[in-house]
Amino acid sequence: MQRTSASIASTSAPTSAAASTSFRDLAPGITGMALVGSSVTVSRSLVDAPLFATQAVRYAAAALLLVALARAARVPVLRPRGREWLWLAGIAATGLVLFNVAVVRGVAHAEPAVIAVAVASVPILLGLIGPFLEGRRPSHQVLVAAPVVVAGAVLVEGTGRTDAAGVGWAALALGCEAGFTLLAVPVLRRHGAWGVSVHAVWLGALMLAGLAVLFERPADLGTLGTAQWAAAGYLAVMVTAVAFLLWYRTVVAVGAGRAGLLTGVAPVAAAGAGVLAGSGVPGPAVWLGLLVVVVGLAVGLRPGRVPGPAVRTPRGDRGAASP
Repeated sequence: MQRTSASIASTSAPTSAAASTSFRDLAPGITGMALVGSSVTVSRSLVDAPLFATQAVRYAAAALLLVALARAARVPVLRPRGREWLWLAGIAATGLVLFNVAVVRGVAHAEPAVIAVAVASVPILLGLIGPFLEGRRPSHQVLVAAPVVVAGAVLVEGTGRTDAAGVGWAALALGCEAGFTLLAVPVLRRHGAWGVSVHAVWLGALMLAGLAVLFERPADLGTLGTAQWAAAGYLAVMVTAVAFLLWYRTVVAVGAGRAGLLTGVAPVAAAGAGVLAGSGVPGPAVWLGLLVVVVGLAVGLRPGRVPGPAVRTPRGDRGAASP
């Protein structure tokens, strides 16, 4: 999520959760989460499509698009080195591959709202863990706001029935959603939003392609209709290439903890997309949830004192040169 110019690559580590967080810093993350929320409605047309093969095509297309855009914007995409490969592979394995598996398998044991509520709890994890990875102490302001945002998301999504397996898949989905941001923190300093997005996406495409060969018949992609290919294209362009860049740009600008609060936008956007798709006007609980999310964001993102540095800087950030 860097700026679309050569200066993007020079962005350093997250800006100490800036005390003067500006809307310009938050807007990319808000937009990215709105796009993620819209994917819920779009993805319904892919329920019968081969999971791994379709997702492999999606991420492969997104990777090609990201590389083309980076070259057009003259943004250098650096080659990973050393442990960076592990961080980037971790993002791909958790945030892209396992997350999709957890959601698909989870809804077989639990109502979709259960999975959605679990994922909506990610601001708490990001608020607690993210600052430590950035070499800072967690912000009390963010820690107070995170449960409020989560409560609002729960009201928007509702609750649902589940069994023990459903709870397990929901927990895995939560961990994978958090991993998508937390595992990026140590490599965002050197690679920026462009580099992290490009490498995570092509690695994810390779992993999914391997799973498709092992567990599916890739030839089944030929059975997809026009609407399904259109949905896959939307996911590749808007929910992957564009949303990834926007999200990581905000993580760089304001830190993982504050950015995590913006995930509360996703369920609200999903509800809005459902209305546009003809699912009807939301009930009172959804409107109340929307209000609670807004209150939580206002509490967590208002200007405040910058948290002091942590006792020690994480080893993964030591000596990391700015691009």
